[in-house]
Amino acid sequence: MTKQRKQPNSQMCFLCGMENPIGLKLSFYEQADGSLLARFTPKPEHQGYPGILHGGIVTALLDETIGRASMTGGREQWMMTAKLEMRFLKRVPIGQPLVVSGRVERLTRRGMSGRGEIRLADGSVAAEATGLYVTLPPEQAADLRAQLRYWQVVPDEQGQGG
Repeated sequence: MTKQRKQPNSQMCFLCGMENPIGLKLSFYEQADGSLLARFTPKPEHQGYPGILHGGIVTALLDETIGRASMTGGREQWMMTAKLEMRFLKRVPIGQPLVVSGRVERLTRRGMSGRGEIRLADGSVAAEATGLYVTLPPEQAADLRAQLRYWQVVPDEQGQGG
């Protein structure tokens, strides 16, 4: 199996924060094709309607994954979402593994456009999104980074860490 580059985690981010007691604690892996991938199995506390993942969490998964795609290859271009367009194609069931992927379509120093999707265990696409992200000014990015207790690669269960 080819080793994939694992991206850093933070302390309290809802998606990637390793110390957030209600967070998803996701790990993000860069793929050979330049895309970014995360795996997530929703739990009952993540549901909206009974047995179905809440649409806000579906949206958050795609927003984070697309936005982080700008950091593939070791780039440190910190961004914020300017626009996100969602398409919900299927119900996303609780208790079944999901694959979330994101990729950059266009990247400049001012921002990027990207797209992502969530695939169900059977491989079908349940949701997709396109987004526009703006690059934070260097002083704002530096200030936010200084406030993080950590931004580092955290080894996963297989010992993968970079």
